[in-house]
Amino acid sequence: MPTAPPTQTQYHMPVHDGLQDSSAYRNGFLSIGNFDGVHLGHQSILSRLVDQTRAAGTVSCVLTFEPHPLEILKPEIAPPPRLTTLEEKARLILKQGVDHVIVYPTDRDLLNSTASQFFQKIVMDHFASQGMVEGPNFFFGKDRSGTTDTLQTLCITHEISLDVVSPLREGKEMISSSAIRRLLAQGNVGAAAQKLGRRYSITGVVSEGEKRGRTLGFPTANLTNVETIIPEDGVYAAIIRNEEGAWVAAVNIGPNPTFDVKERKVEAHLIDFEDNLYGQTIQLDFVERIRDVATFSDVNELKQQVENDITKVKTIAREL
Repeated sequence: MPTAPPTQTQYHMPVHDGLQDSSAYRNGFLSIGNFDGVHLGHQSILSRLVDQTRAAGTVSCVLTFEPHPLEILKPEIAPPPRLTTLEEKARLILKQGVDHVIVYPTDRDLLNSTASQFFQKIVMDHFASQGMVEGPNFFFGKDRSGTTDTLQTLCITHEISLDVVSPLREGKEMISSSAIRRLLAQGNVGAAAQKLGRRYSITGVVSEGEKRGRTLGFPTANLTNVETIIPEDGVYAAIIRNEEGAWVAAVNIGPNPTFDVKERKVEAHLIDFEDNLYGQTIQLDFVERIRDVATFSDVNELKQQVENDITKVKTIAREL
């Protein structure tokens, strides 16, 4: 069984809030982007960034944005659901060997800058970059008018290097955050994990529910305050983690039609676990979707199905 992951405080976390004192990371190599999910495509960019940095004997920097630019430009349109929280994203980026993560508090001033103004303010004035590493779908400046071709011209003019990393593909499809979101919306957590390079996970706080599972003999942890995308409704084999350890779980996402509960919930039954998790923050790693949400004729039929689910989850866990 996997052990609990390192907590955030176990990592050296050189995360900078805004463009303030840049003395720690000037004259390095820079990559700019949203990096939501830090999937395999992102990791290939970050790997190239770290390699370039080490060859030059300087520092690597990633500039990302919070909130999503759409929240400023078009507040009436919901931005894409997140694959990672800001804290998770920063931790995953640093885990790739990047030296500094800088979080820019997105504002209209930056979003209204032309591509040339953006480049001068960010790349030259603030970072004084020796070079940049980006993916092929990098856009910058007002209305996303700047492309990698624009960036190449600006880098040549200012005598800094640019490395545009070819996209990673799985079959004919490019690995992207939007592709992973589509897979999660279908409940295909296995395929999502292949593109992420790790299992997809959500983090939330365990709150008190109606305790209906306990009365049935299957107590559950009701996960709330989840900031990232929740996969399609269904029952999943998963691993629950906190600072104390890791446990196999059968997780139900969605309503409970047997009891006429229409609210969408994330409820996890931890196998061979009897402690109290109320109020704790836990991480839930999705392993495999095992069935759809179903309506049962009575409580006994429901209990039998839950027992079957638990048996299947245990079988899956033995293969991990």
